Amino acid sequence: MVVMTTRTMPRHHALLSFCLLGTLLCSGALNAAKDDDFDKFGEPGAPLEFDDQPLEEPLEFPDFFKLSFLDLREDLQEAKEAGKAGIVVYYGQKYCAYCQKFLEHDLENEGIQTYLLKHFDVIGLDIHGYRTVVDLQGNEMLESRLAVEEGTNFTPSVIFYDTQGREALRLRGYYPPYRFLAALEYVADSHYRKERFREYLARADVPLVFEPGDMVEEPFFMPGPYMLDRSRWPAERPLAVFFEQGNCHACDVLHSGPLSDPEIRERISQLESVQLSFWEPTPVVTPAGERTTVREWGSSLGLFYTPTLIFFDERGSEIIRLDSVVQFYRLRNVLDYILSGGYREHETFQRWRQSQRPRIYK
Repeated sequence: MVVMTTRTMPRHHALLSFCLLGTLLCSGALNAAKDDDFDKFGEPGAPLEFDDQPLEEPLEFPDFFKLSFLDLREDLQEAKEAGKAGIVVYYGQKYCAYCQKFLEHDLENEGIQTYLLKHFDVIGLDIHGYRTVVDLQGNEMLESRLAVEEGTNFTPSVIFYDTQGREALRLRGYYPPYRFLAALEYVADSHYRKERFREYLARADVPLVFEPGDMVEEPFFMPGPYMLDRSRWPAERPLAVFFEQGNCHACDVLHSGPLSDPEIRERISQLESVQLSFWEPTPVVTPAGERTTVREWGSSLGLFYTPTLIFFDERGSEIIRLDSVVQFYRLRNVLDYILSGGYREHETFQRWRQSQRPRIYK
């Protein structure tokens, strides 16, 4: 077997290989959608770099979202009777730049939209909305309350349910088109029944070997050995764990964008921060005191995207994670949420955001 490595590739070749990985992962979905024009995804950086300030004009749900009476049990039954794989519940916000990116860059792609509607009905909910929803357990509540119950800290959040009403996959935040398409295929073809999304993605037709020496280092990262245990004696400051990998374009965008900003760097300096190589068997003692490897820890956390940032409190409990595309304003808000202790007083990050700036949501 020939194993490709990006260490010696020119940068643009590495990026092309990264895109090829996403395309090959989703080859079944591409064929099913009968769309040969997925090069419309654009350059690798295009879906990852954008202004994430709140929008000036409100978003609306696309016309192809189901006109639902918001009884998810009925929606699921109708999808089942139509021979579909289940339903997709979309949680969004009217002024969310990430939602706009998802709706306009991912879902407006003809091939993605065709494949999505072939296999799923899509129900749209507003995490600040006041419509009454009946969830899959028969509980009646406002859509804003359901968003809290589902822990939708970031929008867009997309939850896939199979025909039995079981959660098959959850995506928090914005992902570029090839990754969302892989998620569609993962659920529609029932791969979720036998493996995690992480393992599914790792079975690319052309695997890439990412080497640890290629990660972008920062002066605020603590060196190894990685003894992160906080279970016995509380630490003085919260902890930020950066799961990354070499030759990762999204990681490069994080470092050259948000992490290069003085406001962000000043806030991160108030935390303890460590960078871990996503796939490596590097020994680590987790914040909960477990001795394991970075690779196994990432697997147990269900991680499938790099970079992923997970924040832990002084006693080693997870506060929040960023495991999707993140830009300046979202990262700054999350850091303020942690440093202000807002997570101690509010049910979710979004509830805290509302308390800070009630009329501007992200």
